[in-house]
Amino acid sequence: MTAGHRPHPRVSRVRQVAMILVFDLGGPLVAYTLLRSGGMSTVAALIISGIFPALGIAIGALVDRRLDIIGVVVLAGLVVGTVLGLISNNARLYLVEGAVPSLVFALACLGSLRASKPLIYRFAVELLGPDTPKGRDVIGAWQYRGFRRAFQVITAAWGVAYLVEVAARLVVVETTSTGIALLFSKLVPYAFALGLSVWTLVYGEHEKKKAEQLAAAAVTER
Repeated sequence: MTAGHRPHPRVSRVRQVAMILVFDLGGPLVAYTLLRSGGMSTVAALIISGIFPALGIAIGALVDRRLDIIGVVVLAGLVVGTVLGLISNNARLYLVEGAVPSLVFALACLGSLRASKPLIYRFAVELLGPDTPKGRDVIGAWQYRGFRRAFQVITAAWGVAYLVEVAARLVVVETTSTGIALLFSKLVPYAFALGLSVWTLVYGEHEKKKAEQLAAAAVTER
């Protein structure tokens, strides 16, 4: 997609929210409920309802003309879950696939702590846009040691939080009904992402201002 034909950011956000509501949340839950009420087996209903997330990823890839790494991981999880479900005829094993993307993301966050720039910092720059005023502010603030440390903390927090999410999902799958486990697996990643995003914005802005104040004080003392 050329720069001259990129959709307005607000339109893009509305499309992303609509895609999540239709293909990640509403579609699978409604399909599973209708298929089960029609007498289909639990495993078959779960596998067919998994078509919606895969379709959403495919549509997003066609619209954006690229398949991002998260889409690849989600698709891989769907394939693994489908194979496990078909081989074992075990609905709980199928539901476990939903933990795969979260686990990969958690390990990627924790692994990036040894890299030059942690994963959440890279995501923040991409999300804000490196050529936007806020994006340039974040890039410029990287020179401050306190700001760098803050993103190390943020990335570690995301990694640990998603490990907790994986553990919680596995517990729910093992201890509740298939319908509740499916609902939980669809809602909890977005709840974690929303809560962590709000905390990241507040904490990151606080640390950025603190780093700038320390730098200004150091200049004044010279």
